[in-house]
Amino acid sequence: MASNGHQGDDESIDEGETPTKQPRSDREMPGCFRNEPDNEAASPAGRATSQRQTSNSTARLRSDSVKKTRPPFPWFGMDIGGTLVKLVYFEPKDITAEEEQEEVENLKSIRRYLTSNIAYGKTGIRDVHLELQDLTLCGRKGNLHFIRFPTHDLPAFLQMARSKHFSSLHTTLCATGGGAYKFEADFRTMADLQLHKLDELDCLIRGVLYIDSVVSSGPSECYYFENPTDPERCIQKPYTLENPYPLLLVNIGSGVSILAVYSETNYKRVTGTSLGGGTFLGLCCLLTGCSSFEEALAMASEGESTKVDKLVRDIYGGDYESFGNMVSKEKRETVSKEDLARATLVSITNNIGSITRMCALNENIERVVFVGNFLRVNTLSMKLLAYAMDYWSKGQLKALFLQHEGYFGAVGALLELLHPS
Repeated sequence: MASNGHQGDDESIDEGETPTKQPRSDREMPGCFRNEPDNEAASPAGRATSQRQTSNSTARLRSDSVKKTRPPFPWFGMDIGGTLVKLVYFEPKDITAEEEQEEVENLKSIRRYLTSNIAYGKTGIRDVHLELQDLTLCGRKGNLHFIRFPTHDLPAFLQMARSKHFSSLHTTLCATGGGAYKFEADFRTMADLQLHKLDELDCLIRGVLYIDSVVSSGPSECYYFENPTDPERCIQKPYTLENPYPLLLVNIGSGVSILAVYSETNYKRVTGTSLGGGTFLGLCCLLTGCSSFEEALAMASEGESTKVDKLVRDIYGGDYESFGNMVSKEKRETVSKEDLARATLVSITNNIGSITRMCALNENIERVVFVGNFLRVNTLSMKLLAYAMDYWSKGQLKALFLQHEGYFGAVGALLELLHPS
């Protein structure tokens, strides 16, 4: 496996299938060793002793096999997007006294740094509310942490990796996203690390299915908005994503990819558009002078898009025309930056909703799941998408959303580290 520079060729992992839907009470990561209960019937003392010895010997052999094949810590998965880098880190919580004594200082330093902070520098954030506790991955119990920072700050991350001598623990990182190709040379020259580049859509699907299978407490991973056409009665409700196929998976990041998913291994990219979160942020920076996604959203929440958009009913009696009012000099002089941000958000979101609706019709799919970092802290767009799906389909299409939004690609990369496919 290319993702671990300290692992020999004879130590490759054969158990590489994407985890299937597990019972919600079972938080064990499929594919690695788990202890099975001993269901042997009672027998005479001699035979029982012999069986116990055989059973214990077998268990030790199986346990030793897992220890031999799983990669050394730390365990990471990365998704390097056009706007954000998403990092998933598994923190082991079952470290034995012997392991702690043998653990190198570099590894301790990385673990302390990542888990004792919720902010890294000026822009790195650990999303504490998304942390998944008491998971079992490859026979190890621990917590899964979700960290993000802007892609333009990747050099600072690489400098941190170099200062903490990360390459002494791993020579290769599992990464997906366009940035895994764009910044490959930077990882090599700045941090002495190789990137094991993974297919973005494979990681996305794998991550979605795994996270949905292990979330069993706290807020439901999947949810929808009830009464999306009525702003006063619109509320968020949990949704159980059982027997999910077929579904349309809409990944909204800097751009948009739309996938038709028919089973765990049968899916295709239907279409996409370059008009996504990157377009929204870029236009808002030009039109309002804002400098961050959060600032653009804050402006949009205070604005009124109808001051910018021309309602087509003003001409024919229906729908709307994005930015149509900006043809008028008088109206340009009265519009605020908040109105421009709101109109930009509505235009991008409605375009995504319209394309999604057409894809759902063409593929004859009635379940649509929206993911991606464009939806992070962006309830406004989620409600717009829910409204659009409900309105255009006359109630036949339900827009579904997931709590971990933009981290699924990074989760898929982590799973590839542990269970190469």
